[in-house]
Amino acid sequence: MLNKITGALGQVAEAAGTIVGIRHGTEEPPFTVERRVDNVEIRRYGSRIAAETTIDADEEPARNEGFRRLARYIFGGNKSKTKIAMTAPVAQQQSEKIAMTAPVATQRGAAGQWVVRFFMPSEYTLDTLPTPSDDRVRLVNVPAERVAVLQFSGLPSPAAVAAHTDQLMAALRANSIDVQEEPVGWFYDPPWTIPFRRRNEVAVSLGAAD
Repeated sequence: MLNKITGALGQVAEAAGTIVGIRHGTEEPPFTVERRVDNVEIRRYGSRIAAETTIDADEEPARNEGFRRLARYIFGGNKSKTKIAMTAPVAQQQSEKIAMTAPVATQRGAAGQWVVRFFMPSEYTLDTLPTPSDDRVRLVNVPAERVAVLQFSGLPSPAAVAAHTDQLMAALRANSIDVQEEPVGWFYDPPWTIPFRRRNEVAVSLGAAD
């Protein structure tokens, strides 16, 4: 009984902490900071695995639906009914299919497709992760890469994401740094976190890590 009470109190404390942006026990993909350019960090990430899904909707509804779809997977919506620990960040970017067929930069493609990702805990491999029950959820390997990242707080509305993406791309252009893919939004906190305590990032790949 004491263990149950202690566990419950721990869960309450963790939930309360997320209100003010405390991410106790939430795993993030490890990285090293190579250098800083203005307010931008150039990071190196190793290879990691993600569960992802494609949503045909506007940016914010796509993020919400993608989150729900992937949350069902990690909370047991898989063939073995295995629960997987939540990690951060949640990633959102334009569908690559749209980027290949339309001249897009930081704006949504005409068909409105977005890819939303949850990064998987580092203990898993593609072979050990449970198979999703929802065939709209797929497991992918994300190769090691160098990434330029600009962090910001507040509510990650489409306008805020677009404005900070413009800042990121302007800083890279000013320093003659070439990008390899379309920008992506990374979101670290649940919706109930106080806006000024929220951690959001816009990022863009600079290519494979050596």
